[in-house]
Amino acid sequence: MLSFTWQRSFAFFNLFLAVLVANSTFCFSAKVYVVYMGSKSNDQDQDNILKQNHQMLVEVNRGSIEQAKASHIYSYKHGFKGFAAKLTEEQAYQISKMEGVVSVFPNSKRMLHTTHSWDFMGLLDDETMENMGYSNKNQENVIIGIIDTGIWPESPSFRDTDMPPVPRRWKGRCQIGEAFNASSCNRKVIGARYYMSGYEAEEGSDKKVSFRSARDSAGHGSHTASTAAGRYVADMNYKGLAAGKARGGAPMARIAVYKTCWNSGCYDVDLLAAFDDAIRDGVHIISLSLGPQSPQGDYFNDAISVASFHAARHGVLVVASAGNEGTPGSATNLAPWIITVAAGSTDRDFTSDIILGNGVNIKGDSLSLLEMNASRRTIPASEAFAGYFTPYQSSYCLDSSLNKTKTKGKVLVCRHDGGSMASKLEKSRVVKEAGGVGMILIDETDQEVAIPFVIPSAIVRAKTGEKILSYINSTSMPISRISRAKTVVGVQPAPRATAFSSKGPNSLTPEILKPDVLAPGLNILAAWSPAAAGNMKFNILSGTSMSCPHVTGIAALIKAAHPSWSPSAIKSAIMTTATIVDKQNKPIRADPDRRMADAFDYGSGFVNPARVLDPGLVYDSQPEDFVAFLCSIGYDEKSLHLVTRDNSTCAGAFKTPSNLNYPSITVPNLEDSFSATRVVTNVGKARSIYEAEVLSPDGVNVTVVPNRLAFTRTGQKIKFTVNFKVIAPLKGYAFGLLTWSNRMSKVTSPLVVKVATASLGLVR
Repeated sequence: MLSFTWQRSFAFFNLFLAVLVANSTFCFSAKVYVVYMGSKSNDQDQDNILKQNHQMLVEVNRGSIEQAKASHIYSYKHGFKGFAAKLTEEQAYQISKMEGVVSVFPNSKRMLHTTHSWDFMGLLDDETMENMGYSNKNQENVIIGIIDTGIWPESPSFRDTDMPPVPRRWKGRCQIGEAFNASSCNRKVIGARYYMSGYEAEEGSDKKVSFRSARDSAGHGSHTASTAAGRYVADMNYKGLAAGKARGGAPMARIAVYKTCWNSGCYDVDLLAAFDDAIRDGVHIISLSLGPQSPQGDYFNDAISVASFHAARHGVLVVASAGNEGTPGSATNLAPWIITVAAGSTDRDFTSDIILGNGVNIKGDSLSLLEMNASRRTIPASEAFAGYFTPYQSSYCLDSSLNKTKTKGKVLVCRHDGGSMASKLEKSRVVKEAGGVGMILIDETDQEVAIPFVIPSAIVRAKTGEKILSYINSTSMPISRISRAKTVVGVQPAPRATAFSSKGPNSLTPEILKPDVLAPGLNILAAWSPAAAGNMKFNILSGTSMSCPHVTGIAALIKAAHPSWSPSAIKSAIMTTATIVDKQNKPIRADPDRRMADAFDYGSGFVNPARVLDPGLVYDSQPEDFVAFLCSIGYDEKSLHLVTRDNSTCAGAFKTPSNLNYPSITVPNLEDSFSATRVVTNVGKARSIYEAEVLSPDGVNVTVVPNRLAFTRTGQKIKFTVNFKVIAPLKGYAFGLLTWSNRMSKVTSPLVVKVATASLGLVR
């Protein structure tokens, strides 16, 4: 009996060992593949899809049901069809030939990148920069001044691990204040000041404020500072969304903080004081994610224009946001000595699913991590009007406008027609207080900004909103369910110019194209102040406030690689290397209607940090050029001296502001013909030849003289003329390009032309 048991056990062991070896061989030789089978047809249920997947796996596993089950990992059966499985290379090939299979591809590893905007733009890593001959070490000598709401110095984005001592040129200080002492500064945040005299003069010194110091109670300043120059953070996320590694554009650059903005805004006298200190302290770049409302006043009746003019004269580059008004001619921070930044998208969105009762799944923008467990009755907010409010007023979910009896337990469809993110958030509070369990917000401005709502909610575009309302009207019991927000990467087209970003033409000096460039500004994740709300360390924000520090970070990289370059040279490198095509190599589009964008949306284009360090040629301007510009727009020498406080004259005044040596050329009133002059400086190889390539604006013939530039040394300057000639009637603005090209570089400038009304009838 014992012998029989032992023999049977031994036989079983041998069988087990054989199976183990066979399975081990299979496991070691197999890899995970995705089998993609296209869209799911409406008449195919999930069980049939699973059965089909199973049959395919059984077939390539020689009829073995057990091995088929062991190899299976996922089935995709909702948005599209397919499955994931462990397969040998031969099995993957066999499946690729089966009916219905679109493609079979290996499960490539994708790294999570929270600071997705920098990777989306193609920012070079430190090793690549070193290989190209650009040392990353000099970043530590670049000082960025952030004029904003202050900083939260304890954020991991601002740690000073492994950073060397503070640069010798630094003359600033760490100002002690409420919850902010000398140890709040370090080798990363090397200085901090705060300014509130202007605020107190306007609003009273007895008004309660959070932190009478450089400490950030609002979050905005910490967000912009970390976007520009935050250190590497191993795990940055927004309540679990977009978790992964993070960094700023120039993670080794120094930060100097100038807190001028308080609860109600930023006052001019405080801004001017901050600029004044920053110039003296020794910053290289000032980042300013704020500005006046449109229309902007005269340059020297505008504090930012004034202060930035003097910063430029001291060799400090000023980067500023274009504004969030979103309409033509609404761009602000228009001075030519500022680099003005518009806001674009990346290919990452944050969305919630809205599942209607008819089975239709609609994606809306949201940062709400709340979700509904079941579908609930859904009504237009206009049906829940209360008191003296009309149905129309209640449709916008105004405060106290909703009847609690009608709202309780329901999902409300509200409307929104403003640009304020805070007002969108407030609507979810209004619905919640009235007893609503969810909100679908129709954004009539189609801004696609994700908001952290207080109840399950999602924002949809106007056309989508009308479809939802149509569904509601088509049934006696309309229902919907809203899921929690999720991260979606790979959204196309991208980048796009956002709907909220302020646009050109320049309302003050139309001869200067504004904005200058486009950078990521939609749903950007960065550092935050835990004092602002919910004890959060990181937050997602949208606006040109977010696009501005992206360009600041790029400017810091250029300054590190080329310490002697002027602010204008740095600006030129950013502008002339920008791109006007998206990631699919198609023209950049503009929200909300996805029309083809133009230079009034994106200036010179979407910033391209991979090219800025080697632009080939730059359009450099010196302080005296800005004096000549001021003379060209009507400043006489008396008024000029009030600004410059020196012996500047208008002897070298330009005939027109279009002749400022700017990296773009705008002719807003072309009468038959016009010539603009430019000078380019060779910053590339000593011996290099560039050929002019022109894409003329519609209705205008553009020629360049000379059309070939031959350089023999680095630093050499060559002057050329761009001639414009009207050849056909044209109403409104037209856009073209001038590109200087050689085998190594393309130096591109936008051409913007508007034919004078008087010339339209003269064209033959």
